[in-house]
Amino acid sequence: MLNNITFIQDILSNFFFFAGMFFVFLGMLGLYRLPDVYNRLHATTKIGTLGAFGVMMGIVVKLGFGPMGIKAITVGLFLLLTAPVAAHMISRAAHRHGVGLCEESTVDDYGKTYCIINSSCPVKHEETIEDEHEHM
Repeated sequence: MLNNITFIQDILSNFFFFAGMFFVFLGMLGLYRLPDVYNRLHATTKIGTLGAFGVMMGIVVKLGFGPMGIKAITVGLFLLLTAPVAAHMISRAAHRHGVGLCEESTVDDYGKTYCIINSSCPVKHEETIEDEHEHM
C-alpha cells in the first residue's frame, strides 16, 4: 500500500515538474520570439509565473509539508502575488518613457488616457485623441 502511494506521489510530482518546465520553456520562447517589450513582459510574466509555480507544486507533492515544502509554497505564493504587479510597473514605466508598441499592435487604451490627462506625453497619440473627441 505504501509503495502505491509513493508511486502516485512520484507521478504527480513529475507531472508538476514537467508541466512547470514546459511553461518556463514557453516563457523563454515568448521572450525570444515576441516583437516588443509589452508582449515579452506578458509572456514571461504569465507563463513564467505559472511554470515556476508548477515546479514549486512539484516540490510540495514530492517532499510534503516539511520545511522545504513550506518554503516552496511561500515562494510560489510570492511569485503569484508579485510578478504581475512588477510586470505592470515595468510596462507602465516603459510606456511613460516613450517605448512604442510594435507595428502589429492595434489598441493602446492606456496611451490615450495618459496623454489626455498628462500634457507632457512622450508617446504621440494626437490622431487617436482627435478621432475619439470627434466621435463623442
